[in-house]
Amino acid sequence: MNGKFFDLKKDKQDRMISAALKVFAINGYRHASTDDIVKEANISKGLLFHYFENKLGVYQFVYDYAVRYMTLELNTHVGAREKNLFEIERQIQSARLDAMKTYQYMQQFLTRTQSEDVNEALVVIAQRRDILMDAYADIYRRINFNALPQGTDGRLLFQMMEHAADGLILERLQENSFQADMVLEEILQYINFMQKLVMGK
Repeated sequence: MNGKFFDLKKDKQDRMISAALKVFAINGYRHASTDDIVKEANISKGLLFHYFENKLGVYQFVYDYAVRYMTLELNTHVGAREKNLFEIERQIQSARLDAMKTYQYMQQFLTRTQSEDVNEALVVIAQRRDILMDAYADIYRRINFNALPQGTDGRLLFQMMEHAADGLILERLQENSFQADMVLEEILQYINFMQKLVMGK
């Protein structure tokens, strides 16, 4: 992490991080530009380059920051002994939306990095990517799929709920109508509906 950056006032840190997350989330690494980041953050290009050598440095920093932030949210929200598929999905989404109260594009950024195809970007995030993937893998291992009705593909069900949540978040961001608490309520309605369909309650 860039120690000098954290000497800045917190509101300026957050503006710069939020701007970079948004620009990379929408455009991907290849098409993102530092011009767009400084415009979104309302700062000078000189200030950005005082803390980061180039676009790759900004990308590496915000990825590292997002991984640390999201891992902490997951550890805070997801119960270490929880095994119920639907409750775990509720807790994961609660963690994500809590992070997005501060950094609106964090989840979309992390999702976008999973399909990143620029080699230099992949190289600088490789180590941190394993940390977040391991955090999710640890959560997934807890799920008791045997509690589902016979013949239910629990992993497919989980993926369906994840895709529904990701789609809803993206839709609300594109509509410029994103409010974390309201989006979480919508997502929980989807999860509750799916639980009722599968479990009958």
